[in-house]
Amino acid sequence: MSHHPNPLILGVTGASGLIYAVRTLKYLLAADYEIELVASKSTYMVWQAEQDTRMPAEPTAQEQFWREQAGVPLGGKLNCHPWSDVGAGIASGSFRTLGMIIMPCSMSTVAKLAVGLSSDLLERAADVQLKEGRKLVIVPRETPFSLIHLRNLTTLAEAGVRIVPAIPAWYHNPQTIEDLVDFVVARALDQLDIDCIPIQRWQGRK
Repeated sequence: MSHHPNPLILGVTGASGLIYAVRTLKYLLAADYEIELVASKSTYMVWQAEQDTRMPAEPTAQEQFWREQAGVPLGGKLNCHPWSDVGAGIASGSFRTLGMIIMPCSMSTVAKLAVGLSSDLLERAADVQLKEGRKLVIVPRETPFSLIHLRNLTTLAEAGVRIVPAIPAWYHNPQTIEDLVDFVVARALDQLDIDCIPIQRWQGRK
């Protein structure tokens, strides 16, 4: 049973960098959070391309899949939703949440959110966070940004969305890829006032 009163929505899009979602899930579940996870349709293709792995579509099987990827067989609570289930609880403003984080976030998703389009459950859940004035954090994983990307990101920032690009720092002396990923994940979760990742934070000059 989670000690946190409301769940957090984790959206995963088809942008490259699924390791960001996996590491986010790892730390949140280990910290006993309740997670409502929805992966976009293109996420299935990215798992196949990046990891040569098939992500199951059935919710119970997908929960087990994500837990195996994150290395957290027990702890927290994880509910997985089909991308097409626009009637799920997280599609309603009456469903209370801690907010939502989309990691990684594709530029296609950014564009749709910027103009208020909701073609699947992930986009609808994000749109709900915006209309309800709840916290929405996106981690775009694209380079370089075109002018269209920048304008769409600006529109979301003006609407209150917190934007945390997948850009790591080096002052914490990272030794592994996971160290670099965890820095970005920690900074993204900071925007939701969640501190559950043991990273070295900047201490200032000695």
